[in-house]
Amino acid sequence: MPLASIPSPAHGVWYLGFIPIRAYALCFIVAIGFAVWLSDRRWRDRGGEKGAIGDIAVPGVIFGLVGARLYHVITDWQTYFGPRAVKEPYQALFIWEGGLSIWGAVALGAVGVWLACRRRGLSLSAVADTVAPALAFGQAIARWGNWFNQELYGGPTTLPWGLEIDQAHGGAPGVLYHPTFLYESLWDAALGFALILAGRRFTLHHGRLFAVYVAGYTFGRFWIEGLRIDPVGGVDHAATFLELRINQWTSLVLFAGALVYLWVTRGKDAEQVVVPAAHKPSDEENGDRSRSPDLP
Repeated sequence: MPLASIPSPAHGVWYLGFIPIRAYALCFIVAIGFAVWLSDRRWRDRGGEKGAIGDIAVPGVIFGLVGARLYHVITDWQTYFGPRAVKEPYQALFIWEGGLSIWGAVALGAVGVWLACRRRGLSLSAVADTVAPALAFGQAIARWGNWFNQELYGGPTTLPWGLEIDQAHGGAPGVLYHPTFLYESLWDAALGFALILAGRRFTLHHGRLFAVYVAGYTFGRFWIEGLRIDPVGGVDHAATFLELRINQWTSLVLFAGALVYLWVTRGKDAEQVVVPAAHKPSDEENGDRSRSPDLP
């Protein structure tokens, strides 16, 4: 038996009277709160208005949650539908039980952000570059919800940071597993710092910093996903195609798309709107003296 290991929590939910407090949900709430706070700071540093990111985040989070769950249900449909289903179809709505995909969250969340940016007259690409590091840090925090749910683990290992998984979640007695949730959390945190440094060092506007985020995340997600063996939602295997998990194929496609976007926009340098024209101070408010004085 290894001398060291990472224990899994005995409980992922606590009760305040009759109200359930779920660790998975708490991790996501903290992740969203931190991401909005950091994005707001970065937006104001760029010259944007205070509170704008918070307003944009509301539809982004709502759309993102719907997209995250939709992607999970579509790719792991056998958990809820068909002869091998281990859950009832209506349980596809139970997001607190786990099963929120970053792919769906970013895809549909982007629609909500686009709608908010369009209404406020802001550049979507400017917002995307602003929130990119915050997304990475948010994912690093949210991944700990998977620890409480005893999911996202890899194959058996004898390494001292092996993860204990109980039998109810697919583990075997005396066997430790790669903590892939932890690998991804550390990768995301490192990516967040790298994005902040890259944004300061290089001219990465017009969505290019966001493209770097996509490329960096998918690069890490591909190899981390390849380590996973955990059953999905109680089903004994994950959906695969040509011996790769669906999430690995998604990573490959998005990684290639991010590189193409970086190449196509490499010379783009037009002005981006971070303050709507209606909110900009007028010449009189700025005390503009460039105009000719009135003649007597």
